[in-house]
Amino acid sequence: MSCASELAHRLGQEAETVCHAYLPAGKRHGHYWHCGNVRGDPGQSLYVHLSGPRSGHWTDGATSEHGDMLDLIALNQGIDLRGAIHEARRFLNVPGAIRTTRRPAVPCGSLDAARRLFAASKPIRGTLAETYLRNRGIVLPSDLSALRFHPHCYYRGSTGREVWPALIGAVTDNAGTITGVHRTWLDTAGGKAPVENPRRALGELLGNGVRFGNIDAVVAVAEGIETALALNTVLPTMPVIAALSAAHLAALILPPTIHRLYVARDNDTAGRLALERLRERFWSSDLDLRALVPQADDFNTDLLVLGKDRLGAWIKEYIVPDDCHFLSSSGLPAKRHGGFGENTAGRKGGIMAGPSLVGRATAFP
Repeated sequence: MSCASELAHRLGQEAETVCHAYLPAGKRHGHYWHCGNVRGDPGQSLYVHLSGPRSGHWTDGATSEHGDMLDLIALNQGIDLRGAIHEARRFLNVPGAIRTTRRPAVPCGSLDAARRLFAASKPIRGTLAETYLRNRGIVLPSDLSALRFHPHCYYRGSTGREVWPALIGAVTDNAGTITGVHRTWLDTAGGKAPVENPRRALGELLGNGVRFGNIDAVVAVAEGIETALALNTVLPTMPVIAALSAAHLAALILPPTIHRLYVARDNDTAGRLALERLRERFWSSDLDLRALVPQADDFNTDLLVLGKDRLGAWIKEYIVPDDCHFLSSSGLPAKRHGGFGENTAGRKGGIMAGPSLVGRATAFP
């Protein structure tokens, strides 16, 4: 057995045993093994399929990295593919295995690497990154300090290392310190690059996000950068934070000055659960937490389908009248949606959402 794919298949058949060996701090939950990351730290971000046709395949929800058991061993041990093949042979007791010396695992969320990448990038005005965002229907915000462009950003895929241009987003904490970056690899036409996973994050992400605008008393939070910028397109003066995933949206650390929070979740189960988790976290606080649910899958899709003015008019029905000044001046009629404008902080079932495609307004859609 020398073929890497055969080794990966064999490891997948013994996925739980591999997880016990290389990710011992993790735990089994149903058909999945959960742990914090490929290094095996405690947590829930990374999950490994333990059965079925995808047995042995894993995904890290925090970084969007994914692969098979051979990839996991390489990252866990800090070795290249050749070393991972030898390590897999040793683990499976395959003849010809060479004992490898374990090296410290390369920290996938390297803070220094993230800061170096952002520093090496340039402003996005006039670049492919600006083209990409405009192709998404997004009007660039006045504050572009969180976004940069790198013309030659490395991408590590299953076939090796590639180089693509990339939109770079700075992940910061409440003090404005860069704790990581988010990369969106692009093709030469201003779309996403034709790679397995064109979006990945790097650095210390938990609790932090990509921020647009000066955050004071009112803020909107969303999952992706494009979703946050779609909101900013119709609410250009409202500060917005992109948490980068549903899990990180639920764990976002808010500045103490916030008194009203708009949660622009994606229209799926993960987004709904993130909203519920935020509601639980701030149950006993004075925070006025309000949900905004898109008509399609997310607000960037809504922006592309409805256009800026129609989406702005729709959102205006579901924000507090005092916050209408955040909307772009497009002559939108003032209208208040019954029930949504009331203060819902600390009240069970009180978080209301905008209507779905069938025009429904319900708690926890």
